[in-house]
Amino acid sequence: MTIVMNITPLNAWISSEKKPFLIAGPCSAESEAQMETIASQLSEIKAVGILRAGIWKPRTRPGDFEGVGEKGLPWLVNAAKKYGYKSAAEVANASHVEKALSAGVDILWVGARTTVNPFSVQEIADALKGKDIPVLVKNPVNPDIGLWMGAIERLNRAGITKLAAVHRGFSPVEKTPFRNEPMWEIAIDLKRKLPELPIICDPSHIGGDRALIESVSQKALDLDMQGLMIETHPDPDKAWTDAKQQVSPKQLKSILDNLVIRVPQSDDPTFKTVLEELRQEIDLMDEKLLRVLAERMKLVEKIGDYKKDNDITILQVARWNEIVETRTAYAKNLQLNKDFTQKLLEIIHSESIRKQNAIMNDFNEPSKA
Repeated sequence: MTIVMNITPLNAWISSEKKPFLIAGPCSAESEAQMETIASQLSEIKAVGILRAGIWKPRTRPGDFEGVGEKGLPWLVNAAKKYGYKSAAEVANASHVEKALSAGVDILWVGARTTVNPFSVQEIADALKGKDIPVLVKNPVNPDIGLWMGAIERLNRAGITKLAAVHRGFSPVEKTPFRNEPMWEIAIDLKRKLPELPIICDPSHIGGDRALIESVSQKALDLDMQGLMIETHPDPDKAWTDAKQQVSPKQLKSILDNLVIRVPQSDDPTFKTVLEELRQEIDLMDEKLLRVLAERMKLVEKIGDYKKDNDITILQVARWNEIVETRTAYAKNLQLNKDFTQKLLEIIHSESIRKQNAIMNDFNEPSKA
């Protein structure tokens, strides 16, 4: 299901000549000299269109550096103007909005900790009514696409049409190589539901480590995201916040030089013909897969009836362990990724339990739409 919004195309408020479109600057504004230095150093990188800096920093624990506050706004704005950038700052409440607009900030963004709270987002939306300013909306910390879309809708209903989403990953439940798990499927789902909405990737927060920024950036561009937000500092190791995930301008240039810029479509008739043929093969395969899954679920229903007649529990842990062990081993021989196989089996098993529960207890649990 797609949702219709009044969205101004990205190239109407951002130069489309710079590819990839890039937002760069330090995690936190630390001093006027720091902002002047980073703006000067970034001026040699043509892709940079927006200078960013954290002015107010929502920290997990009290006592951590929470940003320089309002006094940092002119540092950001003046440095951006001097070197021909637009300026961008995070806002978390109506007071931040008022102060940022008064200082002349060009672009605002709503952070992950704010997106998760509809009351805070609505406060920001109300403060922006009647204002013609671009707003970027980061995904919430938890993997809830409804909250992400809801924040975007609230701002759009307030009259903000220059909108873009920022994919910065989601807080992981288990330890992963990333600071925030990318969960690309959620960003893809957002693109499907809001096709007119530009999506920018924040590889700094996804990776949490400068060594991962290049690979995450490439993946984002290959998924047709329109730009990148990369935290850049004159001396990253001495940054006051998130030092590990920031890069120097020299490192940023190296990352950008290594990225492969691909296009979403081709006008080559041969390419189109071959691609269409391959897609038709995939369509047939998908039909077969769905038919097999439907047949499997019919067997699950028979098992549910049999268990009900004999008062046997739905979950059989030994059987489930056997399925996981044997199927993942078989999938490995077929050169299928282990994690993919595990997730697929879990989805099938969850639906099997739902169907058996409906049979054995004469009611249906709601299935995910």
